[in-house]
Amino acid sequence: MPVRQSPPVRDMSEQQQRGWCCVWCREPLGVSLGTDLGEQRIVPATGAAYSWFPRECPDAAACAGRAAG
Repeated sequence: MPVRQSPPVRDMSEQQQRGWCCVWCREPLGVSLGTDLGEQRIVPATGAAYSWFPRECPDAAACAGRAAG
């Protein structure tokens, strides 16, 4: 399965950054649902560095359909 590059963190909601919603389609992800994409570290040009924790939907086909719509 090809790995997609995550969308820019600046374009994501807090819920997406914290792994509460899918990074692609914004669908809410319950506890233990979704695929963990691992801790990501951001070092902005100004301000402090921080971590974010993206997750994506477990059903890639359904996710792609929601993201396109």
